[in-house]
Amino acid sequence: MEPAHTGWRMWLRTLRDVWFPPVCAHCRRLVDAPGRRHLCAHCASQLLRVEGPHCPTCGYPFFGDTEVDRECEHCSTLDPEFFQGRTVVLLRGPARTLVLDIKYHGALHLFEEIELIVRETVGFLDYLRGAVLVPVPLHPRKQRERGYNQSRLLAATFARAAGGGTTVAEPLRRVVDTPTQTRLDRRTRQRNLKNAFALVPGRPIDPAQRLVLVDDVFTTGSTLNACAAVLRRAGHLNLDVATFGHG
Repeated sequence: MEPAHTGWRMWLRTLRDVWFPPVCAHCRRLVDAPGRRHLCAHCASQLLRVEGPHCPTCGYPFFGDTEVDRECEHCSTLDPEFFQGRTVVLLRGPARTLVLDIKYHGALHLFEEIELIVRETVGFLDYLRGAVLVPVPLHPRKQRERGYNQSRLLAATFARAAGGGTTVAEPLRRVVDTPTQTRLDRRTRQRNLKNAFALVPGRPIDPAQRLVLVDDVFTTGSTLNACAAVLRRAGHLNLDVATFGHG
């Protein structure tokens, strides 16, 4: 039997939707897709989901026929400190809108849509299940300014969707207040991120425990790789990465 409070929530949501119909975050039209609240059917159909075949390191899809040991142009010079990576969507159109609205406009309600997209993506939750998810930390100044760490909220969204003992931990801290990396090339990003992260003092180390580093976007991989390097030096050997979007 359905709990009474669940029924009340559904009734209140229905009433809210009658008075305030949900609007698509991307095109601003009314949401007309059953089960969705933040993307209309057309925009949801425009999401470029990554379900394979894809690069085993960064998750970028291999379009068309693939070759054994194919080199990925997006991460071929990365020299990763982690083993493998997965991403949910390519950062285009509606997916880009979701990420930017969360990151820069405080639209935290859009994590509902991200959770739905993640649940719809074949194989992604299996990849996460049972792991400890580690969000990329923000510098304290930037977190005070923004009011939240979107990677921490994304990790919690991933963990909730995956279930199966998937948890979130924060063994890392950001000790250098680096400038924004958005328009920088790989080499400059790597230079900026040198010694930017450190282990939280007193954290226990379990080399066998699988950690999955989580960030909103994989662009060059420099930030995730810098975090992975700190964890590997500390003794964590079972490291993977996961992102919502690949830019």
